[in-house]
Amino acid sequence: MVDIATRVWNHKWKIDPIVRSLIDDDFYKLLMCQSVFHNHPDTRVTFSLINRAKHIPLADLIDEGELREQLDYIRSLSLTRGESTWLRGNTFYGKRQMFTPEFMTWFENLSLPEYHLERVGDQYELTFEGAWPEVMLWEIPALAVLMELRGRAVLKDMGRFELQVLYAQAMTRVWKKVEALRDLDGLLLADFGTRRRHSFLWQDWCVQALHEGLGKSFIGTSNCLIAKNRDLEAIGTNAHELPMVYSALASSDEDLAQAPYRVLADWHKEHDGNLRIILPDTYGTEQFLANAPDWLAGWTGIRVDSGDPATGAETAIRWWKERGEDPTKKLIIFSDGLDVDKIIELHSKFAGRVRVSFGWGTMLTNDFRGLVPNDALAPFSLVCKAVSANGNPTVKLSDNPNKAMGPEDEIQRYKRVFGVGKQVAQDVVV
Repeated sequence: MVDIATRVWNHKWKIDPIVRSLIDDDFYKLLMCQSVFHNHPDTRVTFSLINRAKHIPLADLIDEGELREQLDYIRSLSLTRGESTWLRGNTFYGKRQMFTPEFMTWFENLSLPEYHLERVGDQYELTFEGAWPEVMLWEIPALAVLMELRGRAVLKDMGRFELQVLYAQAMTRVWKKVEALRDLDGLLLADFGTRRRHSFLWQDWCVQALHEGLGKSFIGTSNCLIAKNRDLEAIGTNAHELPMVYSALASSDEDLAQAPYRVLADWHKEHDGNLRIILPDTYGTEQFLANAPDWLAGWTGIRVDSGDPATGAETAIRWWKERGEDPTKKLIIFSDGLDVDKIIELHSKFAGRVRVSFGWGTMLTNDFRGLVPNDALAPFSLVCKAVSANGNPTVKLSDNPNKAMGPEDEIQRYKRVFGVGKQVAQDVVV
């Protein structure tokens, strides 16, 4: 097991680059990338860094030269032979050759495109523009770099023993969480913590802790590199990016109303079983399900990723019943802002009524709250989103209005087209 404190103290980034592989990425990004490669390879998309926590002055904390060095290093990466073999030959979700030969040939020859970085006040403006399949693969690495450089900035003046104690405290915290969860009957839990992790080494340690502590209740990790190295299941389906871009490409209000369903129609052609998971909240869960075509009710499950999770689950259960489906055979994946107490609460409330699973993110892989002065390592809400497609702005409404994004006039238009009424705002922590 890696001595993380010593590695941090040594300050040798060339030994520990923040992103060390093109598959140090979430599995759902690769699945979505293949879908985009097949359906929208020439669409031009812009991704942009968005720091929702303006009180965290990233440009004051992180040296621009260090940031460029890490981003440039990522651009130098390409798939290794072992990584390519794993993607081509491994079984994912019970399916051999999940990734087509055409996609793999493209991926094996990919280097990530250029980026634009500029300091604006105490924040960084970081954008990626280009063909959708290429630029979308910047999202997770960019977030991982910013989060870890912020952590390194906080830790750089700490002594070796101080670091040892810090990581011992953090490890103890993770293990206490594991102990609180290990007796939940029928628990199914995966690591979803790549994008806002403390560091790669820390995420890897957390995954090992879950694997040992939870046994069969731990079903895998979203991180492809860790899944490969640790011989674990790679977990993930799809994200808001797809409906956001499809919707931005719509030519009319009528076309816009159907865009989220076209996403899933394209997905339906490529995937079956546990990869057929609906993410309904991009433009409001209630409205999405009310207008959904009947064939979507036959899909395996729904991921609840914003708003009140219990409300989202009840909405899904009601919808399945209305469509003549048995909710006890359906899967609900909770994935928004989870920590131990919420996992226990939701498992207790819904286990037996549906099949329940959890994608545990930031509060697994970056919970250093209260462990350093001024809470300088506390996690915060940093995202990298598709903000335009073929020159048209993207919009996300969410079930939580505090997560909405896009130009205000377009937000109002989307609310009208999708019939979104009053929403309950909730704090966005991570």
